[in-house]
Amino acid sequence: MGVGETIRGVVKIFTVAVTIVVVAVPEGLPLAVTLTLAFSMRKMMRDKALVRRLSACETMGSATTICSDKTGTLTLNQMTVVEAYFGGEKMDPPDNTQKLSAAVSTMIIEGIAQNTSGSIFEPESLSQGGQAPEVTGSPTEKAILSWGLQLGMKFSETRSKSSILQVFPFNSEKKRGGVAVQVGDSEVHVYWKGAAELILESCTSWIDKDGSKQSMTPEKVGEFKKFIEDMAVASLRCVAFAYRPCEMSDVPKEDQRADWVLPEDNLIMLGIVGIKDPCRPGVQDSIRLCAAAGIKVRMVTGDNLQTARAIALECGILTDPNVSEPTIIEGKTFRELSDLEREEVADKISVMGRSSPNDKLLLVKALRNRGHVVAVTGDGTNDAPALHEADIGLSMGIQGTEVAKESSDIIILDDNFATLVRVVRWGRSVYANIQKFIQFQLTVNVAALIINVVSAVSSGDVPLNAVQLLWVNLIMDTLGALALATEPPNNHLMQRPPVGRREPLITNIMWRNLLIMVCCICTLLYSSYLWPFCC
Repeated sequence: MGVGETIRGVVKIFTVAVTIVVVAVPEGLPLAVTLTLAFSMRKMMRDKALVRRLSACETMGSATTICSDKTGTLTLNQMTVVEAYFGGEKMDPPDNTQKLSAAVSTMIIEGIAQNTSGSIFEPESLSQGGQAPEVTGSPTEKAILSWGLQLGMKFSETRSKSSILQVFPFNSEKKRGGVAVQVGDSEVHVYWKGAAELILESCTSWIDKDGSKQSMTPEKVGEFKKFIEDMAVASLRCVAFAYRPCEMSDVPKEDQRADWVLPEDNLIMLGIVGIKDPCRPGVQDSIRLCAAAGIKVRMVTGDNLQTARAIALECGILTDPNVSEPTIIEGKTFRELSDLEREEVADKISVMGRSSPNDKLLLVKALRNRGHVVAVTGDGTNDAPALHEADIGLSMGIQGTEVAKESSDIIILDDNFATLVRVVRWGRSVYANIQKFIQFQLTVNVAALIINVVSAVSSGDVPLNAVQLLWVNLIMDTLGALALATEPPNNHLMQRPPVGRREPLITNIMWRNLLIMVCCICTLLYSSYLWPFCC
């Protein structure tokens, strides 16, 4: 044998060996995964979901639980005042203040106008052009300010009659916000607004319809609590108004006022309003679809337990109105548990009321420690830690702050819970398409590898040369990836249980199908190859 033939033989052996290695390694998988994620991301954009982190598409398909906000996600975020309780009497309709004295009405209007983070633009003449006042602010602030307009409030005029001394912005931990205003030369009013049952605890007296201050007796406390409970059962958000008069001498000087803590005790109850935020159309069907798909939806809200229970029943998160802890739990109770107790309780929670952003973060950590793949929705700056901690953070595109959006993986552009369900469908489609491509490529790879290795060992030659093997590899890596990676989702995907965190990518069923197909391919090809020799 000449040197040339030896070199050609070595080159042939080396070429076939390298080709077999190239075929054996599934290098087409990154292409298929990238195509699947990119295709899904573009399609999800049409479904009102903006993907900020590409891998979140696939992770969402593995979600086992969704911790959702109430306001704006499960509800329409179109709040209006529908009930009011002032002067010890229920006002129906809410703008009926004829029963109240002028002094009480003035105090209510002053509290609404000064203790707010919203504003009202009042045209110079409503008759010219028919322009109505433009109300801005959070949905709750807009609802209260709009109700104030119904009471006859002149926003700019009311604010000009008193000067603000100190502001305590609404605090998600204390569930209240306050302001101190100077009326006249020496009179100071400290106004508070917040969660009704928490404000009530700080009140020692109340104002009747004539403007007289009455002592807050246990019977009156019970009356207020009954009204709060009735509003909460009707799925209304209860907001209370209270104030406390002070002397100017009790107020620190201007250069020391920055550290002044507004007094929160011995308050005088002005009244309570009930704000209605209706559920979004179709949210019940979406939650029912999640339940059928094995995804548990948990509602985390700052509202009290009764309001949270009513909304959860209306949305379909709860089916039994008589549930108790830990299915429905208060944020403070959950916060006080030990780490181990939190993990045990977290699995059973369906509704968390009176929760703070930190409670949401603790819930996410507990669920992840239990092995759940957690998706979390949030819209506020304080939600950023929970969004970052979750496997998939979903921020709201309309009401969400920039901080929340930066901390999230996907932005829900229409703030709609139904969009979350569509994101889950796309996530499961991505995962299923990747599995299909892996099964397809491994089947072809293993079959080609077995045929060439067995033939090379038994006869010293291979039935498929290097060019043919590379051609097969090229076709299955490109056209196969295009065909399987761009398959749209179907309803059958939402009838499967979620994959979860510990499920292997290549399942036992995939291994079974792969082995059966490899045996069939090898048998068919060897039969066709050996048939001429047998004949």
